[in-house]
Amino acid sequence: MRVDDPKLKKIEPPTMTLGDRLYLPQIAAGMAVTLKHILGVAFGDKAVTVEYPEVQHVPSPVYRGVHRLNKDSEGRPKCVACMLCATACPAHCIDIVGATAPESWPDREKYPESFVIDELRCIYCGMCEEACPVEAIELTGLYDLTGLSREEMIFDKAKLLSVFDVTRDAEPMTFTKPPPPDSGPTLALESPVS
Repeated sequence: MRVDDPKLKKIEPPTMTLGDRLYLPQIAAGMAVTLKHILGVAFGDKAVTVEYPEVQHVPSPVYRGVHRLNKDSEGRPKCVACMLCATACPAHCIDIVGATAPESWPDREKYPESFVIDELRCIYCGMCEEACPVEAIELTGLYDLTGLSREEMIFDKAKLLSVFDVTRDAEPMTFTKPPPPDSGPTLALESPVS
C-alpha cells in the first residue's frame, strides 16, 4: 500500500486535556480503590489477616501443591516408569530410573526403581499430572511445605508414597479408587531424605 492511497485512513492521536497530561484522573481512580479497601477493612467484615497456623487456610479445589505418588489396589506404586512426566516437565525436576518389573507383577513391564522430584525446582504447573497415562502422580492440596536444607526438599519414592498415605482420605485419587490403608509403618512427611 502506498502513502498516497485514497483507501488509507489516517488516525490522529486523541488530544489530551491538562488533567490527562498530569495523570490526575488515573491517580484519583487509584486512590479511590485504595480508600475503598481501607474502609472495607475498617468498617466491614472483610478479614485480611488469617491467624495461621491456628486457622488453617483452605486452598481452592484446583490448587496444585506437593506431589504424591499414587498406589494401586495392591499397595504398589502405580507408576510404570514410562518417563512421560519427566519428559513433559518444563523445569526438569523429575528424575526416574526404571527397572524391569518382577515376574509377580504381570500387569506391567517396568516400575520405578528410583523416583525423585526436586520440590524447590518445581514450578507446580501440573504438566506431570496431565502427562501420566496411569494417574500415578498427582499434585495435592498440601501447601505448607518446609525444609531446613535443600536435601529435605528433594522427595524420593518413599517420601512421595508417604504423601499419598497422608492425603489418601482427605484427597481421594481423581479417577480411581485408592487402595485400602495398610497397617504397615509409613514414612513421616517431615523426615529428611537419606
